[in-house]
Amino acid sequence: MGSWSSTVKVIHSGDGRLQEFRQPIRACHVLSGHPAAFLCSSDTMFVGCHVPQLPGNEELQMGQIYFVMPLSKSNNRLSLQELCSLAIKAGSALQSKA
Repeated sequence: MGSWSSTVKVIHSGDGRLQEFRQPIRACHVLSGHPAAFLCSSDTMFVGCHVPQLPGNEELQMGQIYFVMPLSKSNNRLSLQELCSLAIKAGSALQSKA
């Protein structure tokens, strides 16, 4: 797998699947097969806050982790349990890739 910063990492919140992109990619391209989902950056996810959706034209940054989330979660506040679950899925996906 190269160095940490050499790819964009996208974790699917439903099944924990990891996608890696070796070049910059826009959010809309990642979501093209997921019409009922949105993309968010792990850096902007906090307990008790709404999960901010990335605009479709935003370019994902190398070395960052993003989550594909169902649209049903877009108006909910993120609970500690949900955030921990996402962290576990991300950790498992990244470890299995290493």
